[in-house]
Amino acid sequence: MPPPPAFDTANSGPGARSRSAEDQGRARGPQALTGTSRLLRTLGDETRLRILGLLALGELSVSELQEVLNMGQSRISAQLTQMKDVGLVVDRRAGRRSYYSLAPDGPVELLRQVLEDASGAAEFLADKAGYDALVERRRKESRAYFDRVAATFGEVGLPGRTWEGLARGLLHLAPRTRYVDLGIGDGLLTLMLAEVAESVTAVDLSPLMLEQLDVRARRRGITNIATVEGDIEDLPIEARSFDVAVLSQALHHAQAPERALVEAKRVLVPGGRVLVIDLLAHTEEWVRERLQHAHLGFTEHDLERHMLAAGFQDVRVERAARDPQPPHFMTLLASGTA
Repeated sequence: MPPPPAFDTANSGPGARSRSAEDQGRARGPQALTGTSRLLRTLGDETRLRILGLLALGELSVSELQEVLNMGQSRISAQLTQMKDVGLVVDRRAGRRSYYSLAPDGPVELLRQVLEDASGAAEFLADKAGYDALVERRRKESRAYFDRVAATFGEVGLPGRTWEGLARGLLHLAPRTRYVDLGIGDGLLTLMLAEVAESVTAVDLSPLMLEQLDVRARRRGITNIATVEGDIEDLPIEARSFDVAVLSQALHHAQAPERALVEAKRVLVPGGRVLVIDLLAHTEEWVRERLQHAHLGFTEHDLERHMLAAGFQDVRVERAARDPQPPHFMTLLASGTA
């Protein structure tokens, strides 16, 4: 059939617009179909589904995936590359390691349905048990580190621990009310808070850290501190229990900082305040092994993004102080409203 004749009014009539849309659709159709076909083929592999099932539980490195799946590094890396190519996963570099997670802008609903259908399979159940064991091992390693240094914290120089930064933080904590200190470290800030607070609940993964805090509090005659052993990413505390939550040099120890902030918001009353004191992003890799830092600080933008994503409002982030000693860590101060 010969093509229809061309008219000078083709670009202005409704029929012309319809034909134009059809032509564009034909142009896009094969390309879109190819992408969909690649995505579906990628999802049609048992190993890739198992990896996606694990990443739905949390961010993991290649070596951690090896540990849970009992597979070789090259096999897992090849599968991750293929899934990254079709937009199912994303990665981030942390020193010499790459960590993988589900792509936030990927086919979330399709992936949810696929994983939900497969969740009862024996392989998925075994993988979930392996993931839980991995998380518990992480917790034990982190606890062991803090137990080792609990008694000597006062003698160890810590990145970002400046009196100027702490003092500026206290300016945000003037009300005499209920505080929760998440990840107490050496306990100095907890003790300072107790002087202005109605009560302070100190939460830490290390029981020895909490014991040291109790000893120091008794020596000073402080009686308004309660201690709770727990993970700041999964707090064993009832919702809406506090007016102010503090994370002082603790967020960079969290595997998932946003999850720790979500938990902080959960335990705050509506209108409660959060205070975060942490490190500005830096390049001192030695803190990962020696001080168990999971993250090399945060940029102002990233810290603000994490806080907003956790549901805080009126978020404010600023640079508070610079350590006088090399490598001159810079302290960030951030606050927000639940």
